[in-house]
Amino acid sequence: MATTVVGRNKGPSDNDDADNLFISKKKMPGVSQGEDPAAALAHARHEFGEHGGVNMSIEASATFTVMEPETMSRMFAGELGPDRDFFIYSRHFNPTVLNLSRQMAALEGTEAAYCTSSGMSAIASVLLQLCVHGGHVVASRTLYGGTHALLSHFLPRVCGITTSFVDIEDFGAVNDAIVEGKTNLVYFESMSNPTLMVANTPELSRIAHAKGVTVVVDNTFSPMVLSPARLGADVVVHSISKFISGGADIIAGAVCGPAKLVNSMMDLQQGSLMLLGPTMNAKVAFELAERLPHLGLRMKEHCHRAMAYATRMKKLGLKVIYPGLEAHPQHILIKSLGNKEYGYGGLLCLDMETEEKANKLMNLLQNVTQFGLMAVSLGYYETLMSCSGSSTSSEMNLEERALAGISPGLVRMSIGYNGTLEQRWSQFEKALSRMGLIK
Repeated sequence: MATTVVGRNKGPSDNDDADNLFISKKKMPGVSQGEDPAAALAHARHEFGEHGGVNMSIEASATFTVMEPETMSRMFAGELGPDRDFFIYSRHFNPTVLNLSRQMAALEGTEAAYCTSSGMSAIASVLLQLCVHGGHVVASRTLYGGTHALLSHFLPRVCGITTSFVDIEDFGAVNDAIVEGKTNLVYFESMSNPTLMVANTPELSRIAHAKGVTVVVDNTFSPMVLSPARLGADVVVHSISKFISGGADIIAGAVCGPAKLVNSMMDLQQGSLMLLGPTMNAKVAFELAERLPHLGLRMKEHCHRAMAYATRMKKLGLKVIYPGLEAHPQHILIKSLGNKEYGYGGLLCLDMETEEKANKLMNLLQNVTQFGLMAVSLGYYETLMSCSGSSTSSEMNLEERALAGISPGLVRMSIGYNGTLEQRWSQFEKALSRMGLIK
């Protein structure tokens, strides 16, 4: 029997479920509430410390005691659970992790959420929960390399789950790829890694839902900027390690979606999260919960600087990709879908055409002018740079990278906010000058 996740940390007679264990706020699936994500976070339940502290306490216990021996059997039977403040073991449920989960649900505007040990564990757990053996996925052909490898190689070998990779801008191709009665889900990124293509989540959701198919969206690149669940998606996944953490010091993930799905993923006999055990450490959950309140401020500055740099790069004649530029193919789309005042994302891409030129530029930017750091990942306060084709998209072969629009010299930049804007821009220009690209 599944352990229910609906209810408050009160007694069994309390029927108020407006502020329950997993659920942040009731909403109709697929209906935009028009709520600023920062406002939604502020409305979420605030967990105080055990002794009245303004910050919640960290529940670091791996296992939990019971007062009567009969209670344990009732918990394992699903009769008593976290909704009534009964905890068994922190791989199942942990109070500190549950609080972060409520915050993530509020952020994304979903009924429920559950936080995991990594972004890939969140993605893999959702796919394994929603797909059946021999099932089928329709996915964007432009995805993070690890996700692409999971769908291309691991799931077919282990589970017989196959994937049709399509251009998600081609709605006809998406519709034709969905096989009614076989396709389990449609999967894409709200802003693609690394090409920064913006997905038309409302239309893709309409197409999938018309055929009874679940929509899963990775929103790692654009927290606060885009809210896929408010635009029609069923499930939103995150690598919290990136912008949400902001410190490049934590590996974590999250699944945000309907309470029914999260409940099923925590089922004692059939739940992917329960049985595979991608457990988040309570101390990590505490640290992340302390960073979420200023995520909106950080995102606005990431986006502001990315827009400023992209605009200036374009004026210099560089081949820059950024959704905030009018020349970007989805500029009008992101203006219509994006949350107001959060800009167009904290990443930009600079196409240097060849890997040799890309490496030369990055070497100058890090080791000579100190503009940024050569490193994968994103969302750090320093600018991080990588040549995607030979790093985070290297799991894809040459043909797959070409179809995804990933040039050999594509430099992905996660724009930081450390130092002043003019200071960093001067460092960038000096590197261009050393390459002879500007005088």
